[in-house]
Amino acid sequence: MRVMKLPIYLDNHATTRVDPRVAEAMFPYFVEHYGNPASKQHEFGWTAEAAVETARSQVASLIGADKGEIIFTSGATESINLALKGVAETLGTTKNHLITARTEHKAVLDTCKRLEQYDFQVTYLPVDRDGTLAPDDVEAALNERTALVSLMLANNEIGTIAPVEEIGAICRHRGVIFHTDAAQAVGKILVDVDALQVDLLSMSAHKMFGPKGIGALYIRSQRPWLELMPQIDGGGHEKGLRSGTLNVPAIVGFGKASEIAHKELEGEGERVARLRDMLVEGIMAELDGVHLNGHPTKRLPNNANLTFDGVNADRLMMDMKDIAVSSGSACSSESPEPSHVLQAIGLSVDAVLSSLRFGLGRFTTAEEIAYAVTRVVQTVKAIREKSSRYYVMNS
Repeated sequence: MRVMKLPIYLDNHATTRVDPRVAEAMFPYFVEHYGNPASKQHEFGWTAEAAVETARSQVASLIGADKGEIIFTSGATESINLALKGVAETLGTTKNHLITARTEHKAVLDTCKRLEQYDFQVTYLPVDRDGTLAPDDVEAALNERTALVSLMLANNEIGTIAPVEEIGAICRHRGVIFHTDAAQAVGKILVDVDALQVDLLSMSAHKMFGPKGIGALYIRSQRPWLELMPQIDGGGHEKGLRSGTLNVPAIVGFGKASEIAHKELEGEGERVARLRDMLVEGIMAELDGVHLNGHPTKRLPNNANLTFDGVNADRLMMDMKDIAVSSGSACSSESPEPSHVLQAIGLSVDAVLSSLRFGLGRFTTAEEIAYAVTRVVQTVKAIREKSSRYYVMNS
């Protein structure tokens, strides 16, 4: 019988534990098959190259793509930079308009800000209270100078799943390139690039129980093959789009993680969703003044973002150090910065600073969730008892 260990990890949106099966698959490529896949003259290189191509097929299969449409990168952030800057630099002489949403990951928003410095115009679309973007708003924002639309498939803070398929159809009809940041979605929900009608898709292995430092950019090979300006020049690796010696052990791990996710996706999603509901319902049954952020049903199975009225999220985390979660705000000790996502869905700054994100994963157990419910309830009650502000506000 497995003994529950503390602390409990419920921060699987930030990163995930490497599945032991993934680590096992990676190990030989550190100590036995350590060749450079670009070494075409000997068996060490051939073995490494074969492993890379197997992994490329595994990643492609997970999202319904062809292996030739997968370009390996260091992670979703690099993939996003390659997608957005690559398109912008290719089409910028004739099209200088981009469309995104206010709730995107900073990797998209900061890349857009950088492009604005080079005379690109960016439209930042609003979302509703659930964090959902209206496809009609995307269509209305399109114009003859729109080069690219970039919208995430599932939000990294509130878990809301976007109507990407509808938006993809709009972009396809209008002849506009469509990119989606799918880092939080791939390996958690079914993702099929043809059904979604996306042209570019970014992902990271470490969000799906693979290693850190490896990701991929899907680039549609039809319509025809998209022309992207490379952001890293060098030896011409990855079809000239991403130069640099390939990280073979990490790529093998990414492939194995994709293979496992492909086989276990449906059952794992259902199990994790049940545990998430157990967490949310258990907390709400014992506490008043708790609110779920994000869409109530169209959300990732492993996400729960909760606002606790009258409770500072940083204080709550400090008082229950045996549970690893994340705050609804990205704060440093010197300059708090409330979450742009929670503000974009209409939360006040006080509510933002009272919000926590719970991220469940493959290795989360029912016993851990039961413990987490008890600790959260006890801790919130203790903080509220000491806070006259909460009781004055609710009297």
